[in-house]
Amino acid sequence: MAYKISDDCISCGACADQCPVNAISEGDGKYVIDADTCIDCGSCAGVCPVGAPQAE
Repeated sequence: MAYKISDDCISCGACADQCPVNAISEGDGKYVIDADTCIDCGSCAGVCPVGAPQAE
């Protein structure tokens, strides 16, 4: 299952910098994860200061 970024996102970009497959991009007010590209590695969740990326 792909990760999804919750509304807790503060748009810091830490998750996007950490993603090994570049599945994360800046969306409208928060970052978003492309579910088709996400490899469910959890790297984004490990670096997020507010815990916004969560497994679906």
